[in-house]
Amino acid sequence: MFCIESYSFGRMVINGKLYTKDVLIFPDGRILSPWWRKEAHVLAVDDLAELIAAGPDIIICGTGAMGVLQPAAEVIKHLADHDIAFIARKSSKAVSTYNQMSGRGKTGGCFHLTC
Repeated sequence: MFCIESYSFGRMVINGKLYTKDVLIFPDGRILSPWWRKEAHVLAVDDLAELIAAGPDIIICGTGAMGVLQPAAEVIKHLADHDIAFIARKSSKAVSTYNQMSGRGKTGGCFHLTC
């Protein structure tokens, strides 16, 4: 089980390791950072392809400190069509949600660390 120990603008600590670039957390424990999107502040299905392929039951999305990252409508529909729950919140709240949900099934996360 992974624990996001802390989050502040541009910084996230996961199991003792500091990350300063956007992060994907896979249900099997892998972490991808930096995580890049095709369009900086729009979350598209392609941006989550590798995470979706890992078979999560739920994806927690941190949309940034001010909530600037916006999931496209196609993301929500695609995930629902594949029975993957999706929760998007500002990154500070998403961290709390991720920590509560991890360990309850296959939890994945995608986190924008800045704006």
